[in-house]
Amino acid sequence: MNRTFLRPDDFRDLVADQFGAARRLVALDRLTGGTKKGVYRLRLDDQTTTIAYVWAPGENYWPPSPTVPDDPFTDASGAELFAVNHAALAAADVRVPRLLMLDRDGRHLDADLALIEDAGAVTLEQLMEQDSAAAAAPLAALGDALRRMHTSLGPRYGRLAAAADRGEASRQRRAEDVIVDRALGHLHAAAARDDRIADAHDRIAAHVRDLRGAVTARETYGLVHGELGPDHVLVTPDGEPVLIDIEGLTYFDVEWEHAFLHLRFGAAYPLLRPVDLDPYRCELYRYAQVLSLIEGPQRIADTDFPDRQWMLDLAEGNITKALAVL
Repeated sequence: MNRTFLRPDDFRDLVADQFGAARRLVALDRLTGGTKKGVYRLRLDDQTTTIAYVWAPGENYWPPSPTVPDDPFTDASGAELFAVNHAALAAADVRVPRLLMLDRDGRHLDADLALIEDAGAVTLEQLMEQDSAAAAAPLAALGDALRRMHTSLGPRYGRLAAAADRGEASRQRRAEDVIVDRALGHLHAAAARDDRIADAHDRIAAHVRDLRGAVTARETYGLVHGELGPDHVLVTPDGEPVLIDIEGLTYFDVEWEHAFLHLRFGAAYPLLRPVDLDPYRCELYRYAQVLSLIEGPQRIADTDFPDRQWMLDLAEGNITKALAVL
């Protein structure tokens, strides 16, 4: 598709409404990295900046795909999820960018819009790569925030926006079965794109089921971000970690979060000082996420996503991981 992104004139009325008619937008930067929403930095004439999130079809690179009906991580995007999750994290004393304005009525754009604090351009990922000593304090503070999230418990898994629907609690199946179905779906889709995965399909499926067989039942769930890599953590000039891309927040097994943290933080993971975890659940979830990181990047690489090769390289690395354990 031919994508047309927003221009400074599209934000003229927003700036006047929020900051006064005397303030002027002098530059607009569309930030890279987002795949489901547009992220724009607004630069004003008094040297201040703010960030706009825009949820519009033209900002979403993800093509549709088959999903597991009760997977709480499916299509985790939108202004409603952002607003509910932002409030929940703030209540748990987890640092997120301050919400300045939320527009779901199309007053300013033909899309849902949030205006938030600009918490800076330095990610924890960049800090870890450039100055590991400087990253130690933000990593420790992030670990503290994660423990507050992961010990905020609920009796059922699912998105916070649907938490009022308590009648479904007795009919929920086990969380690990959701993940198995999710993993097998990713496996089937990846096998259609890669002969190595196709040749190993049955062995991979059997490995997933073996990992599932070691997991015992549990019905206590913590708040998890869902996709928390160091690129989804900004670090302020004061060294404070700030969580972004929070639409995927849900109640779920905290091992799901830690499996992803382990993959993304690597050698720095122990600095997060994780809570006690079920090792069998971690192993299942770790492998399921490897399969997800094959299928998802392959799928988005079939679109007009601008950094296609990066996605293909990510899929390739995880193909190696998936096959290595067989």
